[in-house]
Amino acid sequence: MAGFLQEAQDLMPQLVNWRRDFHRHPELGFEEVRTAGIVARHLHDLGLEVTQGIGRTGVVAILEGSRPGPTVMLRFDMDALPIVEANQTDYISHNPGVMHACGHDGHTAIGLGVSTLLTRHRAELAGRVKFVFQPAEEGLGGALAMINDGALESPRPDVAFGLHLWNTLPVGRAIVQAGRLMAASDKFILRVRGRGGHGALPHETIDTVVVGAHLVIALQTIVSRNVDPAQTAVLTIGKFQAGQAYNIIAETAEMVGGFRSFKADVRQTMIERIEAVTRGVASTFGATGEVEWLSIAPPVVNDDKATAHIATVAEDILGAENVTGGGPLMVSEDMAEFLQRVPGCFFFIGSMNEERGLKYPHHNPHFDFDEKALPLGLAIMCEATAQKLR
Repeated sequence: MAGFLQEAQDLMPQLVNWRRDFHRHPELGFEEVRTAGIVARHLHDLGLEVTQGIGRTGVVAILEGSRPGPTVMLRFDMDALPIVEANQTDYISHNPGVMHACGHDGHTAIGLGVSTLLTRHRAELAGRVKFVFQPAEEGLGGALAMINDGALESPRPDVAFGLHLWNTLPVGRAIVQAGRLMAASDKFILRVRGRGGHGALPHETIDTVVVGAHLVIALQTIVSRNVDPAQTAVLTIGKFQAGQAYNIIAETAEMVGGFRSFKADVRQTMIERIEAVTRGVASTFGATGEVEWLSIAPPVVNDDKATAHIATVAEDILGAENVTGGGPLMVSEDMAEFLQRVPGCFFFIGSMNEERGLKYPHHNPHFDFDEKALPLGLAIMCEATAQKLR
């Protein structure tokens, strides 16, 4: 245990260099050409079998141990977000309007570190490690794209591990939880069509702004009145667009939102009620309403045995008092796609340092994290993998 932790800490300067380089050059989902290129070159230089273009911009590499054994898959996401960075550091984004505001730059750096150390110890491994560097985690279906391109084949993993830096948890701590950890996510687009016209003659129109306003309120009653109070769901309208001028009544309106859930029956209730409420409210005003759906990710469900393994390793490295449960959480992650097909564990590594002002939440323009979390996540991933392959 101490060996991997010490090696990870010795690698700290390189981890920071990798992370800050990725942070300066963030790339959106399916556009991670530079990032994937750096990853592929590093893995190739380690002597690994490397395949690029899996899931468009994903990278897969195989580390063969010294003797036969199982296959452990390690997944790291690479994409950034369409956010204008508000930090004042020497590694601020050089790509205007794009920012690593969720820690994926750190995940990629950890992945490069894990590949470095495990390659160093390949003679001690029985089996193989499959490194999966995934594009487009942020709602674009990168995991499924990689799976459809064969990321889980030749060889098929026996177990899968992944991690996420977590800025609501102090550095030095971890959340490791069996079963449900993160919610499923579904996106919807609501389109309302009425009859446009002059703002001074509303009686000659069907005002889609008014229809949409009623619809936003009515949709909130689905969670409060249609979902079993003992279950969990969240619904959000994040975007509402209609109209072009103050004196023109809009003929069309479009709302974009999403909902989170854990159970299949709750998800089905949400889908059915969103469609019914959309049509019903629109019809009440003489308008029409339609719904377009996009499934973002299923729920993250951790395997009991794999989670117990990660918990034991994390407790040895961080101290038992620093490893706790912490879910289920309503945020989503498409690591879930891998975990639906391969037993495994996805866990959180604390990255917050309030004293240094590193406390802003994920997807915030001020997001940044304590880089001391990098070697901790690296050590846990290496030790958990090595123990599976001894």
